[in-house]
Amino acid sequence: MAKIKMFVSFEYETDFKLKETLIGQARLPDSPFSVTDSSLGERHPDPTWLSKAQSAIARADVFVVILGANTHNAPGVLKEIKIAKGLKKRRFQLRPQGKKWRPMKGAGELVVWTWANLKRELA
Repeated sequence: MAKIKMFVSFEYETDFKLKETLIGQARLPDSPFSVTDSSLGERHPDPTWLSKAQSAIARADVFVVILGANTHNAPGVLKEIKIAKGLKKRRFQLRPQGKKWRPMKGAGELVVWTWANLKRELA
């Protein structure tokens, strides 16, 4: 069975390690997904990043936001959510266990990030 292609949106400056954790889960033998693209970052924005993001999100089966403490203030994440919503992509947001970080409007259902919950959400 083909793996689900996931686009991951996250706050580049502070949540890079969370994204790397998700990529690690994608490499597990029983993972139902692969991370095909991830947020294009804000540190050094490329003038064409918006069109690149749109193309990458269009190629994905599902759009996932990794919530961190400051994700709600990340302009790139907000733009990527708008793109995913416009493309009618299946969307959800992962909140690390034990954190009460603010969910993002328009990013879909809030899922507490456990391996079991993630697999169930993608089933």
